[in-house]
Formats: sequence, C-alpha cells, structure tokens
Amino acid sequence: MTALKLENVNKSFGPVHVLKDINLTVEEGEFVVFVGPSGCGKSTLLRVIAGLEDATSGTITIGDEVVNTVPPARRGIAMVFQSYALYPHLTVKDNMGLGLKQEGQSKEVVEERVGKASAMLDLDKYLARRPSELSGGQRQRVAIGRAIVRDPKLFLFDEPLSNLDAALRMNTRVEIAALHRTLSASMIYVTHDQIEAMTLADKIVVLRDGRIEQVGSPMDLYNNPANKFVAGFLGSPSMNFLARSVAGLPAGQTLGIRPEYLSFRDDGQISGEVTHVERLGGDTNLLVRTDQGETLTVRLFGQDNTPVGARVTLGYNPDDAFYFDADDQRILPLAA
Repeated sequence: MTALKLENVNKSFGPVHVLKDINLTVEEGEFVVFVGPSGCGKSTLLRVIAGLEDATSGTITIGDEVVNTVPPARRGIAMVFQSYALYPHLTVKDNMGLGLKQEGQSKEVVEERVGKASAMLDLDKYLARRPSELSGGQRQRVAIGRAIVRDPKLFLFDEPLSNLDAALRMNTRVEIAALHRTLSASMIYVTHDQIEAMTLADKIVVLRDGRIEQVGSPMDLYNNPANKFVAGFLGSPSMNFLARSVAGLPAGQTLGIRPEYLSFRDDGQISGEVTHVERLGGDTNLLVRTDQGETLTVRLFGQDNTPVGARVTLGYNPDDAFYFDADDQRILPLAA
C-alpha cells in the first residue's frame, strides 16, 4: 500500500517558486529522507505534506485520501520538530499524552499508549519530570514519544537532531532507526546532513532549488549518481572533481573520483603536493594540490605519516571513476 503520493506539487510564495513539479511515492513502512543544501525546499515540502503550508498546485494523497483541503490535525500525521515543542509546565507523561486527551481518548487508552511509548524509548523513570529537568536527547525522545502515541499513518521528522551534540546525534540516530524497525511505520525525515541520510534511509530524495534531482537507495545514489550535484553531495569527504589534471579528458568534461579510490602508485595518473593532512586515528585525509592547480582529497584507511609538502603520485582504477558533461550530467567514460 502507498503511504504518500505527491503528484506535480508546486509551492510559490508570491513570485518565488519554491517547489517545482514534485512527484514522489512513499510506500507503506518506508523510511524516506529528504536531503539537500539549505534553501533547497526540503522543509517546505514537509510542511506542505503536513498541511502547515498549502500547495499552490498538485495533489497530495496520504493513504487513499487526497488531503489538499484536509487540516493538519485530520491528516493522520505526527510531526517531530527540531525545537522539541514541549510544554514546559507539563510533565513528560502529560506532554506525551496531551494530543490523545485533546482527541477525546479515554484515560485508559492514554495510559496504555503512553506506557508503551515510554517503555520503547526508555523514558519510564522520567515520566514525572518536566522538560527543564531533561537533557536535549531526552527531550527529543519525549517529542518522538508524543508522536508515537498518536499511532499516525505517517511520521514527519524536521531536522530532529540538529540541536544535539555529535555523540547524542549518533545515539538518537540509532534509536530512531531501531524505532522504525519496531514500528514498521512510514517515516519522512528532513536533514541537511548526508551522513544521517545515508545511515537512516531506505530511500533518499535529493533536492536542489525546489526540484528533485534523484531518488534511490543510499548505495544506489552513492554508486550511481545521476549528475555532478548528487555525486558531490553524498559522501564524506566529498567526491573529487578534476578537469585539467587527467590526461586525455575531452574539453568540457569533468572526471569524478571518490577520495577512498585514490592511492599512492608509481604509475599513477595524477601528481601533486600534499598541502594539508587530517589524521583522524582510524583514517587519514590528505589534501593534494595537483601540478595542474586543482585540489583533491585522498582518504587513506589507517594511520599514515605522509608530511605536508611531500610530492606524491596518485592512481585510481578507471572503473571507479565518474564522468560528467558540460551540463554536469553523468555520461559514459570519455564520451566525445
């Protein structure tokens, strides 16, 4: 069954065209991540799905119901915000159960659902506390619990981890992934962090300037990007793009090679000088300025003692390279 279908959805704010002909299907139980740079329209698209913004044109279907004119409270969605949006004067238990009480659910139903969500999110010992007595990660779990108790058709997450520090982001990311497996629920998650997208998604939707650039599984997009933008956006460190440093590359074309596919080779295709070294413990990143004046990153697995200023020759397997035309679209290797 289809959880969500968007057909030719557009959104304009006055003369500014923010979303442009969005077509997308989210299947039942799928975890879909909207990813893209700031200003690409991903949060606006989520708000249009939720009903917090009206679509200028197009059709939004949740389950088997067209919801363009249906108010947010009746769309069968639950939204988790970046800011938690908890009531400071209410306890954790009351924050989680408030939406059910407003729907007119019985005390027994509220107790049962809050209890299940609390156990799932390890919040039992915090139920009597107020938000000010919780850490950022705990507050976000409360916000997620408030969404779970509503048993929605569709969960919507709007950059829920951006207020957390690095360690909490990773822990909460793992919890959200486990939650998805437990609930088998349909989830849409907005982030600008491509690591979150790669580690959480069944399907990634890459947006730029209000348009969908590509849709696919994380590894499909990583291994088969449709264009230079997608190739460069997914991956950390990001893909290297070279126009002058590769012999035989036709004018107007760009070669892309991921940092992990470069290595030291006496017979390598690229020569240059190391300008910076990032020693990360398990990995080492080298920034190299090629003899043709382009900069690239080399990712070496493990520890490496190459110093700044060293001359290096780098090689790669041509089968690991990507080629892009003058319009930044993916093409076959060395096409004329």
